[in-house]
This record gives sequence, C-alpha cells and structure tokens, in this order.
Amino acid sequence: MTLTIDPAATAGLVTREIRTGRRDGAPTKIAVARRTYTTDRPDLWEAVTTPERIARWFLPVSGDLTVGGRYQLEGNAGGTVERCDAPERFAVTWEFGGSVSWLEVSLTETGTGTVLELVHEASVPQELWDQYGPGATGVGWDLGLVGLGLHVADPGAPFDPQAAEAWSLSPEGVEFARLAAAGWADAAIADGDAPDAARAAAERTVAFYTTAPEA
Repeated sequence: MTLTIDPAATAGLVTREIRTGRRDGAPTKIAVARRTYTTDRPDLWEAVTTPERIARWFLPVSGDLTVGGRYQLEGNAGGTVERCDAPERFAVTWEFGGSVSWLEVSLTETGTGTVLELVHEASVPQELWDQYGPGATGVGWDLGLVGLGLHVADPGAPFDPQAAEAWSLSPEGVEFARLAAAGWADAAIADGDAPDAARAAAERTVAFYTTAPEA
C-alpha cells in the first residue's frame, strides 16, 4: 500500500504551542498540539481509547485502560492511567527510557468536527532541548496525528507500519517532517527561545526522523 499525503496541507492542520511550566518545583516544557477531525466526539473518543482502534493507527496497546491501571504500547511508552472523563479527556503518565512525563488528551466538538488537543509535559534536560528543541517529541506526535486522520477517514483500513515507514523516508515524508519541525521551532521561539538556535535544532530533528536505520 502506498500512502498519498500532501505534506504542506497535512502539516498545516496542526496548531502547535510551547509553554514553559513547573511540576513538583522543577521546570518543564509543555508541548500542545491541536487538530480538528471531521467526525463526532464519540467516534474520535473510541478511536483514541480502545485497543482495537488504537492499533489501527498508532501501536498495539495492552494492559488495563482504566483509572489506576497500567498500559503498555508495543515497543514504546507505558504508564498509568491517571484520569478518564469519557468522552471528553483522559490523562496518563508517559514512561519511556527511564523518564516519566505527562500526557493529557481532550476532545471538544465544534461545528466542523471534533478538536483533539494533546498536551505533553516533560522535564527536558537543557542539553537535549538545545540539540533538538520541541520537535524531538513534537514531530512524533505530528506523525501520530496523521495516522489518526487516515484512520478516521477510513476506520476499516488495516494499519501498515511498513507503508508508514516508507512514506516517512520519502520526499513527501521528509517535507512533512521539515514543516512540522519548523512549526515546533516557531512555537519555541514564541515561548522565548532564540530563533537561530530553535531553527538549527529543528534541522537536527528532521535528520533524526528521516534518516533510514542501517541494515
């Protein structure tokens, strides 16, 4: 299966914001992504909270998806479900590589569909922020939101990880990563980062996401 995605139009569907925050007395960076999907809130809620549908656009997930339960995404993050107010919002810890961050997803119906707002808060080492900026996680979330959009448009279609990876390394996929990373750099600049440093970090993020692994 070959994916056909307009990189500029698709990247432009996401509104990106960076905030500087604090949690338990420590400074944090808060990445906010918003995108409107042309479906109602119950359908979008089901797409982002049920294992059967999550696996069709993101990754297989196992565990107990109730408040207090532990979940695990295959080959990726796991954590604890901290809050669930169906069909409006849920919050989980995002535990990966020995670090813990916090993720909240909320859904709001509008006249044109449902707005998904994703808020990811993390304590980011300064050297990592200097190297990659918010795009380190932001571009990954952008790619996830693309997958969700394709799933909402055709819920019955199976998810093909190989096609998704091939697209991410194609000229269109590289351009999408470049546009998404630039959007995150602009958000960081609006939060106070130096423009030249933010844009250089975005370029390093693009290289990270679009370099094929060695065989």
